[in-house]
Amino acid sequence: MRYKTTAIAALLMWALNLAASDKLTSHVNPFMGTATLWEPADLGYTRTETKRAWGAEVFPGATLPNAMVQLTPVTMYRSGSGYQYEDRQIYGFAHTSKGHWNLLHLSMLPATGRFYPDNFCSFFTHDRESASPGYYQVFLERYAINAELTSTLRCGYHRYTYTKGGDKKLIVDITRSNNNPRRWEIEKSGERSVEGFQDGDGKIYFHIDANHAVDKVEIRRDHRHTIAVVSFVDDGSDNTLELKVGCSFVSIENAKENLTNEIGEASFDDIRNRADATWEDLLSHIEVSGGSDRDRDMFYTTLYRSFMWPALRSDCNGQYIDARRDVQKADFRYYTDPSFWDTYRNDLILIGMICPDVACDIVKSICDRGNKLGGYMPTFFHGDHASAFVSGLWTRGIRDYDVKLAYQLMLKNATVAGRRGRPFIEEYMRQGWIAEKDTTDVPTWDEYKAAVTKTVEYAYDDYAVAQIAKAVGDKENYKLMMQRSQNYKNLFDPSTGFWRGKTADGKWIEDFDPYYPYYAYMYREANAWQSLFFAPHDPAGMVALYPSYDAVDKKLDSLFSEPWRGYEAWNLTGFLGNYCHGNQPDHNVPFTYYFIGKQEKSQAVLNKLMRDYYGMGREGLAYAGMDDSGEMSAWFVLNAIGIYTYSPADPEYIVSVPLFRNIKFTLGGTGKTFTIRHEGDGLRIKRITVGGKQLKGYFVGHQQLADAGNMTIETE
Repeated sequence: MRYKTTAIAALLMWALNLAASDKLTSHVNPFMGTATLWEPADLGYTRTETKRAWGAEVFPGATLPNAMVQLTPVTMYRSGSGYQYEDRQIYGFAHTSKGHWNLLHLSMLPATGRFYPDNFCSFFTHDRESASPGYYQVFLERYAINAELTSTLRCGYHRYTYTKGGDKKLIVDITRSNNNPRRWEIEKSGERSVEGFQDGDGKIYFHIDANHAVDKVEIRRDHRHTIAVVSFVDDGSDNTLELKVGCSFVSIENAKENLTNEIGEASFDDIRNRADATWEDLLSHIEVSGGSDRDRDMFYTTLYRSFMWPALRSDCNGQYIDARRDVQKADFRYYTDPSFWDTYRNDLILIGMICPDVACDIVKSICDRGNKLGGYMPTFFHGDHASAFVSGLWTRGIRDYDVKLAYQLMLKNATVAGRRGRPFIEEYMRQGWIAEKDTTDVPTWDEYKAAVTKTVEYAYDDYAVAQIAKAVGDKENYKLMMQRSQNYKNLFDPSTGFWRGKTADGKWIEDFDPYYPYYAYMYREANAWQSLFFAPHDPAGMVALYPSYDAVDKKLDSLFSEPWRGYEAWNLTGFLGNYCHGNQPDHNVPFTYYFIGKQEKSQAVLNKLMRDYYGMGREGLAYAGMDDSGEMSAWFVLNAIGIYTYSPADPEYIVSVPLFRNIKFTLGGTGKTFTIRHEGDGLRIKRITVGGKQLKGYFVGHQQLADAGNMTIETE
């Protein structure tokens, strides 16, 4: 009987392990994207600058989808997300991160023994480090402490095991983040609690409950740095220090309330399991099979990465700090501004497909800010792409927001000059394009108007505004915006086949080298090659600018084969010819072959990018470039399942060959499910059937796919 019982136990253990391995979260690698590219073959140039080239700038720590808290290790301040895989020391565990050299609020590190304000970081090795969705672990060698982190939407949970005993202390790097905190405060607030705030790129309030009594909180200074040190009463009965950290951007009281509501009396393992279950539920919206293990792991890792930003900023009670710095209360969740220049292309639409409630609250949030900041819709960095986001949601039937308010803000951006509106909009409206300065020998890093990029992007934004004008019945502005959407043609130079800058007198910029990259002269973070073929709303008109399909074919072939000339530009890495997958401007260009009857050539490029430009570098943990709040990740997700948001403002997808044989996609909100099946082994799409009916062309409508429930892509 004993042997039978043992056999049953072994069988149960095998079943449990099998179930765990089948979990979608087991396919996520939070370290993917944390490494930096170093080799010239990967970068596209030989490094001469002392600073590191950009990695994906993502963090490996614990978080939930679009959460307020990102609890993650800090290996270097002012370094993207704060974590670089090649680093070997940890300064603390911060509670916010993005990847754009900001945030890293409230970094703290457990300690014991002696340390100093300018010397307290700990070495670590990757052999004693691990991560999974909602969980991070590392062994701190200096203090012999095993650190574990998990989180809720607004709270962090730390578990520190002191493997060699010793006094228990917590170093709070209260005077430092990525944004040079202006003010801060930390104090003992109860027998086992500490609270305060740190003010830098948002004033974060915190309340910490510990499992040990707090002895004292002291401020230690030296000639270089100032830290806070929390000492705990240690009776020797428990070698574990547990900290429950509630956060809020409104008040300490709200931080405490968030902590009570989201963690309360739950244990560390309870919260970790909840986090895992949350991610499992999200990832299960897309189930894939019939592909390689590598492709499946990369798919779920990039799907996970697509839901990091924008970040929550309202509390459990609905309160948030608005654009006027006033405390407000709403019945929606208040989010940070999206990184529109990047994520409008794909990521924001993917969020809407899986989490439409989040997408709608993002629209409500940006409308709230826009309404209080002069009546302009918020923008980000370049362009005016909230318009494409709103249009893409509305036309897909995702509509739980005030579309008339959104349209009012979008229209003002497009038609009224102002500090918060579109830069150079008067010039654009007057002549249909934006002029660039007439100068020579412009260094890559100089800042000008990026006039070519602005012109073609404004034309697309006009198209997006037109779709909402049509939805609300504004016929006059619909007509105007559709006319303006053709402005992308105004800077096309037929003599070179490039989009090219003009001076104020209408003459072409003479000092023109299509290979030379600029940060903001004529082009934004690109050269002329990478600025080809951007008119997602009018691909036929775009192609017609060239004398023939053959001319387009040759131009595209040259783009992907003409070698990068070795220019060193910090945010341009990962080249296929002169195409740069490490930055956003040309991410839609591979599809241009579709519009000249050469779809299979597009697929060859897409396959190479998916296979060779993710998981790059020495450790196989780098992206071709910066993830930019999920854009690079969402690009992979959508192309891997064969439906890409070529024109995100439109409710349709361009169909390509998936990496997987079978895909099952469950849309959020409606619960409708559609399947995608891939048959055949070639690059060329022979036939696409949707609901049993052959599709005309390569675009499938969102509602068409949802209603039909299935699509088959046959290749040869």
